[in-house]
Amino acid sequence: MTRKTALIGAVILFIGGTAIWFATDRMLSSRQGAGSATATGAISIGGAFKMTDHNGKTVTDKDFAGKYMLMFFGYTFCPDVCPTELQAMSETMKDLGKDADQVTPVFVTIDPARDGVKEMNAYVKAFDPRLVGLTGSAEDVAKIAKTFRVYYSKVVEKDAKDSKDYAMDHSAIVYLMDRKGKYAAHFTYGTKPEVMADKIRAIIDKNGS
Repeated sequence: MTRKTALIGAVILFIGGTAIWFATDRMLSSRQGAGSATATGAISIGGAFKMTDHNGKTVTDKDFAGKYMLMFFGYTFCPDVCPTELQAMSETMKDLGKDADQVTPVFVTIDPARDGVKEMNAYVKAFDPRLVGLTGSAEDVAKIAKTFRVYYSKVVEKDAKDSKDYAMDHSAIVYLMDRKGKYAAHFTYGTKPEVMADKIRAIIDKNGS
């Protein structure tokens, strides 16, 4: 990816992505406040999925059952937003102390064309050692993104000479899913690690160890 494309991608994410972040946050917050997005009163985010982790192992939502999941969707070529949020998630895990054992941080790519197992394996090592990277086919990614109501779109520069020279516009919400894979909370871009840790700890304490 060229430096020019990376900068353009950052601008696109800032302008277009900001609107998406606020819209998604308002949707989630309003539903959470209303307490009813489905007949059972639960917010309809999350569900069954089948992906490949950063070690090449096929995993499903059942492999994460029993622990909370702190999830973020992005891509390894992301110039700013993704590394910033993954670093915040890593710091959140540290701030959680002993409670971190009950949480699995997860990074799901929305750019499977460039983010294969090898790339994801190298990328997640830059963050918390417990971070699990998930990739898969374009169909796998589209399905899990739809399940978690994640927006993403490929942005190609007009004079791009390489088919892999592009940016990805995407939403930037960090989800907290409970032990059964149900939505528990969300955090918007820029939420401080200590704020995330306090809320996660409160949810864990409320629901019991």
